[in-house]
Amino acid sequence: MKRIHDRVLVAGGGPVGAVATYLLARAGIPVTMIERETGVVPDYRASTFHPPTLDLLEESGISAALVDMGLICPTMQIRDRRAGRIAEFDLSVLKNDTRHPYRLQCEQFKLVGWAYQQFQAMSGVDLRFGHEVVSATQDDDGVTVEAEHHGERVRVTGDIVIACDGGRSTLRKLIDVPFEGFTYPEHFLVAGTRFDFRAHMPDLCSVNYTADPDEWFLLLQIPDMWRVILPADDKLAPDDAVSERSLQASLQNILPRAEPYDIIVRAIYRVHQRVAEQYRRGRIFLAGDAAHLNNPLGGMGLNGGLHDVISLTNRLIGWWHGRPAADLDGYEAQRRPEAINAIHAITARNKRLLEERDPEIRTRNLEDLKRTAGDPALSYKYLLDAAMISSLRHAGMIG
Repeated sequence: MKRIHDRVLVAGGGPVGAVATYLLARAGIPVTMIERETGVVPDYRASTFHPPTLDLLEESGISAALVDMGLICPTMQIRDRRAGRIAEFDLSVLKNDTRHPYRLQCEQFKLVGWAYQQFQAMSGVDLRFGHEVVSATQDDDGVTVEAEHHGERVRVTGDIVIACDGGRSTLRKLIDVPFEGFTYPEHFLVAGTRFDFRAHMPDLCSVNYTADPDEWFLLLQIPDMWRVILPADDKLAPDDAVSERSLQASLQNILPRAEPYDIIVRAIYRVHQRVAEQYRRGRIFLAGDAAHLNNPLGGMGLNGGLHDVISLTNRLIGWWHGRPAADLDGYEAQRRPEAINAIHAITARNKRLLEERDPEIRTRNLEDLKRTAGDPALSYKYLLDAAMISSLRHAGMIG
């Protein structure tokens, strides 16, 4: 594969696209980033950074920036709405496996904003905000992306395109790659409040998964607030599900109080478990949500997307400096199995655990987790999987 244009195109300026752009530009590779929005969009759907992600991004300086902006969470809990804490896992047991033995909570848009600031001082970065990809063509000499900007078509040509343009990826559709999997029937709700749950629930930690057959929920502390994720009542229309009345009822169901909650973030979205049939067509590579989607119960989607571009940019940098183009073929072989065998498997398992309705199965699952947390060897193995260390070792991305 020839390199003629001396430029990589990155479609999508979210966290995955921004990190891809940053890693390439830092290596001296000219990059054009094409982003539909005109700036940073606050998005509270992802905020978890796992230990090996921080390890892999440490040398670039990204991890230090995230730690400065984020909240270090050394423990995580599995809870039951009625019984309270079932199991607690201490990530410090991973201290010999990672330089960051904790989960870091930092809203993804803060990473994006940080990267955009870095771009201002980096040479070779061409930022195309307000550009929406509408077509792409490729041949032996390169790949050309057309984007619409203020009603006009703009053409940008490069040697490679990294498609980080989200779950509805235009580029994935343009190269006709099937997106296999399914969509959950229920919507997921996000609510954010500055009410301090820990002050009123003393045994709470910053990362909590609470099982309940009627309305499970995920309660996370992030630097600015507490964030709640829970399933929407399927009898409610989306607008009604995010109404003040509906969200107040859900929060009061978590912790009843005389005053209403001050809800400062509210959103509703569909959740999918899907993996692209291929991660590459010619000069176009899929990464992040364009390549795989999963439910948020485990904090693996954003991390998996970052692992994608860490793997891919390392390969592109090697190719740029003379390594064989065949090295790029290893990207899909390394990343797609992790999406299927680790990310999907664990997040789907987590959802089944939280929403299980059969009383016997539910009791057995929670007892198994309690036993796992109480056994050092089982707890260690559980955390290696939950922190994504096991799968990254299997993929050869970490030692």
